[in-house]
Amino acid sequence: MNKKGTIYGINGPIIYLKGNTGFKMSEMVHVGKEKLVGEVIALDKDMTTIQVYEETSGLYPGEEVTASGDAVSVTLAPGILNNIFDGIERPLKKISQESGFYITRGVTVDSLDKEKKWETTITVIQGQELHGGDIIAEVPETSAITHKVMIPPDISGRVVQVVQDGFYTIEDVLLTLELEDGTQKDITMTQKWPVRVPRPTHHRFAASVPLVTGQRIIDTMFPIAKGGTACIPGGFGTGKTMTQHQIAKWSDADIIIYIGCGERGNEMTQVLEEFSELVDPKSGNPLMDRTTLIANTSNMPVAAREASLYTGLTLAEYYRDMGYDVAIMADSTSRWAEALRELSGRLEEMPAEEGFPAYLASKLSAFYERAGMMHNLNGTDGSVTVIGAVSPQGGDFSEPVTQNTKRFVRCFWGLDKSLAYARHFPAIHWLTSYSEYLTDLAPWYNDFVSPQFVDHRNQLMGILNQESSLMEIVKLIGSDVLPDDQKLTLEIARVIRLGFLQQNAFHQDDTCVSMEKQEKMMETILYLYKKSKELISMNMPISILKEENIFEKIIAIKYDVPNNQLELFQSYVREIDEFYDRIMEKNA
Repeated sequence: MNKKGTIYGINGPIIYLKGNTGFKMSEMVHVGKEKLVGEVIALDKDMTTIQVYEETSGLYPGEEVTASGDAVSVTLAPGILNNIFDGIERPLKKISQESGFYITRGVTVDSLDKEKKWETTITVIQGQELHGGDIIAEVPETSAITHKVMIPPDISGRVVQVVQDGFYTIEDVLLTLELEDGTQKDITMTQKWPVRVPRPTHHRFAASVPLVTGQRIIDTMFPIAKGGTACIPGGFGTGKTMTQHQIAKWSDADIIIYIGCGERGNEMTQVLEEFSELVDPKSGNPLMDRTTLIANTSNMPVAAREASLYTGLTLAEYYRDMGYDVAIMADSTSRWAEALRELSGRLEEMPAEEGFPAYLASKLSAFYERAGMMHNLNGTDGSVTVIGAVSPQGGDFSEPVTQNTKRFVRCFWGLDKSLAYARHFPAIHWLTSYSEYLTDLAPWYNDFVSPQFVDHRNQLMGILNQESSLMEIVKLIGSDVLPDDQKLTLEIARVIRLGFLQQNAFHQDDTCVSMEKQEKMMETILYLYKKSKELISMNMPISILKEENIFEKIIAIKYDVPNNQLELFQSYVREIDEFYDRIMEKNA
């Protein structure tokens, strides 16, 4: 018999029930005649407090609230990929068929299609001993991803009955287990998992393999590891969403979970339309075949916005348990923090800095700490990489969400307004950004790209730092007073900024660049710097070097060398040698 309570007070998305209802903490409840979805967030002997994930207008004291008996959970089974859900895993396509373009209150639809039959290959036999997480069947969920059906993590036993290969729905029984206590349990493709509880793993690995994104400033300057955490803070219009789009399109993650948390509806529409048209460069399949979208736009109820991040995380952990590398794009954690602030205000909790709740830091850490490269219960290895956008008001990085996020992420890609307005994209500023993964990933770069890769990267950063110092002098007294070797530093820094760090998302060769090409580009720029430095040391003026147009040619490498013709870099090395010889002849 489900426990019930009666509404006593309503404050926006927060409702209060008087008396001891017998509800459990974090239990999912159904509120009022329309059965709105809610969650128990506070309990004492005289009062139960519930946050409602839907619009509460029209509710009144005296209406009934029914407990479901379960925590707020997601359904895990084939059908998650190539789908778009709201913050509590309700499929928006189905909802639109039932209620049009806006979600009507109390709408109840199945999270996943229970009618569709999936082609299922059974991978276990009768009499086999199985433990939590073991793979029992494989289902081609999309053309890109094979779904591996697993035993729930908390169950183990012996197979007493198993079906043949064939076509089954997600609710059909695939096998029967005899548990240790002698009882029998039917296993289907479907699992339910509470969103706020991390799925168990065997152990966590240290960061050792980069998530290759094809974006030079990320892969070379500020890399992120698979299973790592990163944040992209930036003011309005600096390109947070577009940077996440580029990573989602081109990174070597197997699966993308894109969470639109409190963002504009047209941004989510753009993601949906773009991703539907794009072809995955690795497999040739549609990009949506390995993508799930969770849309919780700014006009949806704030409580569901708070839940949407956990929903996305749980879906990601489920695919990680199958042995896949999953990348989560959370856009934006600031809107999520604003939802926490609004709910905290309704609950009359003591506010901390800028009105955010005192537990903002612990909530952020609970989110980011669920990332990691894991050894799963079934012996596979998988990872969840979390990349969160932060939208500080007025682009102020000293505000609480940015500052607290910095404590828990190891990659900080700070977007700069002046770079964005100068049309330098990605607008990640090389002086405010950092990555703590560089030393962890150095062995991988040595083995798979080049032993000189990290050294070349550090040389480029050194030149950019020198440029920053010199620009302080230039602003005061102009560049004419600088000696030629410092003028050369400024010129090479310009080549690095325009030819290497700036990247054109609309150019077929420049939108995504392999690690090999990135290394060759660095080599070529540094070779030009070396030969130019030799000329300057022989008292050749920088003005003569600039007459040759070689600097502009090196900037244009990113467009002129196709990604599949890296041998062309040899011709640029020859051109630099010829440039050196010409200058020497002229001034002999």
